[in-house]
Amino acid sequence: MIRMARYFFLLIMLSGATYAQKGIDVSRFQDSIDWKKVAKNSNLEFVYVKASEGASIRDQMYTYNLKKAREAGLLVGSYHVYSSRTTAYQQFANFKKAVGKTKQDIIPVLDIEAVHCHKLYMERVDKLLELMEKEYGAKPMIYTSEKLYTTHFNVKKYKPYHFFIANYKREPAVAYTLWQYTQHGKQKGIAGFVDFSRFNKKYDVEDIKISTKDTTSAQQVSKATEKKIGTKTVKKQVPQKQPVKKKSAYKPQSVTTASKQRRK
Repeated sequence: MIRMARYFFLLIMLSGATYAQKGIDVSRFQDSIDWKKVAKNSNLEFVYVKASEGASIRDQMYTYNLKKAREAGLLVGSYHVYSSRTTAYQQFANFKKAVGKTKQDIIPVLDIEAVHCHKLYMERVDKLLELMEKEYGAKPMIYTSEKLYTTHFNVKKYKPYHFFIANYKREPAVAYTLWQYTQHGKQKGIAGFVDFSRFNKKYDVEDIKISTKDTTSAQQVSKATEKKIGTKTVKKQVPQKQPVKKKSAYKPQSVTTASKQRRK
C-alpha cells in the first residue's frame, strides 16, 4: 500500500498537475538539449546549469546550455559543485572564469554533496559563499541533502540563505526554498532523465531572481578611479571643477573629492 501511494505521488509530481513553477537542473549528462522544446513547458520557470566543479573541472555543455536556455526565454542560473580537496579561492576562480555575472537571471547555487566530500571543511564553505556573494551581488543558494542540512547548516548564521534540498521520497522536513523531488523527470527536448524541483509554497521565482539593484551593485567595480597595471593599482585622477571665483577678501577653500569604491 505504501509503495502504491508513493507511485501515485510520483506520477502527480512528474505530471505537474499539482504544482506550478517547476524548475530543472542540467549538465553535460543531458547531452545536447533542444531548449525551444523545453521552453514550451508552461510550468517550467527556471533552469540551473552546471558550470564548474572543484578547482579545475568545467562542464563542457555550460556555454551552450546557458545561451540557448536564455534565448528560449527561460530564467537561468549557474551552479558550482563543491569539493573538499581544494581551497575556496581556487574553486571561486574556476567558477568566476566560467560564469559571467551579467548573464545570470537567478542567484548562483553552491552544490554540496557528501559524495564529493570526505569532510566538508566548513571554513572553506563559508569563504566560498562569501566570495560568490561579493562577485554576483546576492547570497548563493545552498544545494544539499536533508541529512547534511541537519548536521551542518541548521544554525543561525545560515538562516539568511535559501536552501535547495534533495529528497526523492517525501517533502523535506527542514526549512527549504526549493525541493528537488526526482532525478527521473521526463521533459520534451531532453533525452533521458532530468532533475525536477519545485518551490516551497512560501516562495516563488521572484525570491531567487538577481534584482536589478543587486546586479548593478555587483558591476560597480571602482568605476571612475582604478585600473590595474601588472600587479600595481593606479588611481586615475578624477577631473575636478574649478571653484568659481567670488569677489571677496577671502580666498576660496580647496575642495577634495573622495574616491568612489564599491556579489557564487
